[in-house]
Amino acid sequence: MRLQVLMLYQDDPKKCTAAKMIRFGLAQSVKKIGNKGMVLDPFSERFLLPRDKNSISSIVGVDCSWNLAEQAFSKRFNGIRRKLPPLLAGNPVNYSKLNKLTTIEAVSASLFILGFAQQGMDLLDKFKWGHTFYELNQNLLHDYTNAKKEGDIESILNDYDLMRLV
Repeated sequence: MRLQVLMLYQDDPKKCTAAKMIRFGLAQSVKKIGNKGMVLDPFSERFLLPRDKNSISSIVGVDCSWNLAEQAFSKRFNGIRRKLPPLLAGNPVNYSKLNKLTTIEAVSASLFILGFAQQGMDLLDKFKWGHTFYELNQNLLHDYTNAKKEGDIESILNDYDLMRLV
């Protein structure tokens, strides 16, 4: 799957996982998002589902500060907007916080959900804490990969007692 990053340059460049993805040639930096690009938008009303794989040409991570995320995502981006189902952060800054993912965690999770698990693991391998993210979310990612519709996500959240946190 083709990976792209829209850089907003709001974070510490030394800690920026999106910049590292670009440096390692794992993703392409873009200024515009195509109509078939799937934008990872934490404020979208629709969850990412495995069936979305058939209607997208790329995964686009928007790299911005969590403190400015609402403002950043209020802008009109082209593309198909989807939010990830709840996941725990494995990065040292937001460790075990629900949905406070780095760009690399978000992109990796989307790859798992869409059926590109090896590509998702390859991204996580670039960070010493990458496997922590996977270990924290392994069961959830497996279950999300099998979701057929939005209602399945709600059932999974109930099974893990996460519905009250969403």
